[in-house]
Amino acid sequence: MRISNLKLHSIAIADPPLRSSYGLHAPWALRTIVELETDDGVAGISETYGGEGPRAALEAVRKFVIGMDPFQLAGLYRKICEETGTAADIPGGHTQTWLVPGENPLDQDNRTFAALEMACLDIIGKAVNRPVCDVIGGRARDRVPFSAYLFYKHAGGGGDGHYEDEYEEALDPGSVVRECRQMIDSYGFREIKLKGGVLEPASEVETIRQLRAEFGRAVPLRIDPNCAWSVETSVQVGESLRDELSDGGYLEDPCPSLEGMGAVRKRLLGQGIDTPLASNVAVTQFRDVPRARELDAVQIVLSDPHYWGGLRKVQSLSHLCDVLGMGTSMHSNSHLGVSLMAMAHVAAACPNLTYACDTHYPWQTGKDEVVAGGRIRFEKGAVVIPSKAGLGVELDYDQLARGRERYEKIPYRRRDDEAEMQKRVDPNWKRVVPRW
Repeated sequence: MRISNLKLHSIAIADPPLRSSYGLHAPWALRTIVELETDDGVAGISETYGGEGPRAALEAVRKFVIGMDPFQLAGLYRKICEETGTAADIPGGHTQTWLVPGENPLDQDNRTFAALEMACLDIIGKAVNRPVCDVIGGRARDRVPFSAYLFYKHAGGGGDGHYEDEYEEALDPGSVVRECRQMIDSYGFREIKLKGGVLEPASEVETIRQLRAEFGRAVPLRIDPNCAWSVETSVQVGESLRDELSDGGYLEDPCPSLEGMGAVRKRLLGQGIDTPLASNVAVTQFRDVPRARELDAVQIVLSDPHYWGGLRKVQSLSHLCDVLGMGTSMHSNSHLGVSLMAMAHVAAACPNLTYACDTHYPWQTGKDEVVAGGRIRFEKGAVVIPSKAGLGVELDYDQLARGRERYEKIPYRRRDDEAEMQKRVDPNWKRVVPRW
């Protein structure tokens, strides 16, 4: 069996005006759907970052993909790294805190390979008639829990103005609690994460306190300001939320750098506060993990198959964290059902991934879903691994065509939350890290 064709579909999906320390989400999020076809008539699919950059990176390695055996993934990874100079191996190279996910040049090789690996694993699963999680070693769980991922947001449903504003404006603690209740009622989530770094820290502390009052101690809480706070502010927030972030919660990327997070951890422990710190900004490569452990800066690493280098790399990360006594969860970006299923399969195959995964899926809409049969269902906040072979989903080609049409009509080809913030909220706004 050999790969006979590679198809790339650049699409746009509606994205609500969600806020973070990076700025504001644009009305359309960009995604790329990858299709691989084999000479045996088996097809595999994947979903990855959108826009010109990710597509060009995939086109650049087409010559290695056509004709390859989809089982020979190690050789493909080596060729991709040799072709591009593997930016992830640049001495001293590290993710920059101002780069939105998918834009870091140090991740490019891993992102490119991950998109191809995901589709190849879908092919392999179909060839042997087994789900992907079983192909990569077997599952530790049949149900993968996800968290209610809350955002401060402006009014609007994203897109061209014809999309429902399901959650309405939420720019204060009370409206975020309403947003959360609505999301939990719809999806059954049993853990909650708040994207912070938007309002004054005191307002975000109050939001977490109101969430605790509304949902009780049985629902773990997390907050992620994406490095918007100084060490001093991070410590103050940790002190203020010592109770609310206990019982399975955590504080994620409160300030820039592993050194900064190590200082926060040390000061909190000095006060008897053992709130775990999590990261998907300071820790994005395997080389970061031992340093994070050495500084005691990160206790929970947020994986992501899209930029860590694929599903099997996430498994390796999970095993490494287990050896080092660290926890594992999973980061998310704006995505559709193909990515959701890939995330669920690898989370099912990682015994150490015990925190509910992040997902933006509730913020997307069925009008844009490219999975045949429509949206992936959640059962009590979890995705159930299907018995179908491969990823367990196929493409709806009519929906895919609509996504391509939207992509052709919009004026931008990369994500820029700062520019969107300047355009729609404050022309003088700049991303400053830390801001408070």
